[in-house]
Amino acid sequence: MQPGWRILPADFDDARLQALLTLHLDGMRRYSPACGVHALDLSGLRAPGVTLYTLWHDEALLGIGALRLHPDGVAEIKSMRTHPDHLGRGVGRTILEHLIAEARAHGCHRISLETGSGPAFDAALNLYGARGFKKGEAFGGYTASDFNQFYHLDLQPA
Repeated sequence: MQPGWRILPADFDDARLQALLTLHLDGMRRYSPACGVHALDLSGLRAPGVTLYTLWHDEALLGIGALRLHPDGVAEIKSMRTHPDHLGRGVGRTILEHLIAEARAHGCHRISLETGSGPAFDAALNLYGARGFKKGEAFGGYTASDFNQFYHLDLQPA
């Protein structure tokens, strides 16, 4: 992690976080078919079993990433987003590593995610692929479609 960066649990009352979540959901709706938007809104991110993390540098919100714990020992990555002002600085990679570490700390044997297809998702897919995630089957109640795709990373004990 870069010097001066810190990861904190979300403060849902923070207007900067609310603005980034709005940007995230708007983007998911813009680049996904209506039936293919699985990003969590504010109430979904506050649900039991979901933790939203924020990455900060001083007072700047750099990005977010959520982790949902499933009862079968699988952790699910939800709602990852880098603030547009901080693209290309390693924000996504930092958040992803934190989510993987949290999944391990909770004893999960796998971390999985559902994402879309098309140019809007290419940067995320490159990040996941570079970290070793492999394309695989639907999980956690998702239904596969021509648009969505699923990636998994088996976790070894730390």
